[in-house]
Amino acid sequence: MKIKKGDTVKILSGKDRGKISKVMHIYKDTGKVIVEKVNIVKKHKKQTGDKKDEGGIVKVEAPISISKIMVVCPVCDKPTRVKIDRVKGKVKRVCKKCNKSF
Repeated sequence: MKIKKGDTVKILSGKDRGKISKVMHIYKDTGKVIVEKVNIVKKHKKQTGDKKDEGGIVKVEAPISISKIMVVCPVCDKPTRVKIDRVKGKVKRVCKKCNKSF
């Protein structure tokens, strides 16, 4: 997978199109990611037995498809496709626009 946790990504489609944020979690089996402050939904949460865990309506980030995001290169600060390059047995990710590894 060419996207990793902590990468800065740009949202390509949906209600949050154009936002730039960080990847918080990746679900490899379903091909979805959770991006910080993107795709916020309201969820009804039931109160548990202890008093500190209150119930109510909470806002959480929902997963979005990995095809709807694009990695932002940390070198040139542009959304770009990523290619995989192997140098001396090590795998490096390379920006297709500026040809620099990150």
